[in-house]
Amino acid sequence: MKLLRIISSIKPEKGGPINAARQIDRLINASACSIEVLTLDEEFSTDYPAKVHFTGPSRLGYGFNSNIEHWLEKNAHQYDFFIINGLWQYHGFAARKVLNKSCRPYIVYTHGMLDPWFKKAFPLKHLKKWLYWPWGEYKILRDAKAVIFTSEEERIRARESFWLYKAKELVTAYGTSGPPLNRQVLSDQYLTKNPELINKRIILFLSRIHEKKGCDLLIKAFATAAMEHKDLHLVMAGPDQNGYKRKLNELAEQLNIADRISWPGMLQGDDKWGAFYTAEVFCLPSHQENFGIVVAEALACGKPVLISNKVNIWHEIETDMVGFVDEDDTSGTLRNIERWLALDNDTYQKMSRRAEQCFTLRFHIDRAAERLIEIAKEHINDYPRQ
Repeated sequence: MKLLRIISSIKPEKGGPINAARQIDRLINASACSIEVLTLDEEFSTDYPAKVHFTGPSRLGYGFNSNIEHWLEKNAHQYDFFIINGLWQYHGFAARKVLNKSCRPYIVYTHGMLDPWFKKAFPLKHLKKWLYWPWGEYKILRDAKAVIFTSEEERIRARESFWLYKAKELVTAYGTSGPPLNRQVLSDQYLTKNPELINKRIILFLSRIHEKKGCDLLIKAFATAAMEHKDLHLVMAGPDQNGYKRKLNELAEQLNIADRISWPGMLQGDDKWGAFYTAEVFCLPSHQENFGIVVAEALACGKPVLISNKVNIWHEIETDMVGFVDEDDTSGTLRNIERWLALDNDTYQKMSRRAEQCFTLRFHIDRAAERLIEIAKEHINDYPRQ
């Protein structure tokens, strides 16, 4: 069975969806199946673990690109099944148009892009989306063999964004691979590179530096907690894609905690895992998160997580008692930090062990790859390749 993943971009800085896809595709290509990737990106050097077909350049924020449509018309017959990742970009529109015409089966991962938070946070953008929805994304979802959600919370919330909605909904596993096991070596290496963190109790944020992620909430809550706990240090790791970091730095200066925050930028490989292993706790007070690959990565490293109830796997975090959950505001973020600080060492160690168990049982990438192959086999139609 040969699959094709269709996605707007494979650049790592685009966040969780492509980084999870990278790990899933590596596993698929190590199985009896194979997968390739079609993207709107212009060609660049990449170590992606599958053959990549670049169709860029693309135009406008929508990613308009007639090349992807022409490529699919010429090559779709070579594949048995198609996976569309994400909404609101031209790749989905082009894929539905060509695949429906040639009777080729596809599924769609929405990756939280139907969350009603966007409607409330960006009402003008939502109005523009409504103009496009009836003849664009609505039809893409309606005609898919399945629309994939990575948590029950995401599935339920997706129904609230547009009253015109029809989809064959399916909730399935998602996640990430396990971390390297040489945790002490990686931690020591990271501390050697960042000596200001030695002997500190580190709160780690690792995601895009973006308003949606609740970065300002974390800085404000940290400022309050740091007044009583002089050994606290906050690491704000991630790419700054829209200049939001400057406002956050100004906020930290106003709160007199700028010297207690590190901004290492985007972390990958050993640096990323070193940051996880060096931290005592992971915090993501996001206003909207369909899954949160970084939450799963923190659990894999045995780190309790402090998250908002807008991270859609919050039920699992509470059920497994592997962190604390509260509202996506400053008070809720502070309560999470204070609950963690109130733990004695024995209770913390037990929570840390449960975190690793939670990851293994719920969020390991092996199951996500297996389930994707199962879904493809379940939905491949009887049409011969044309």
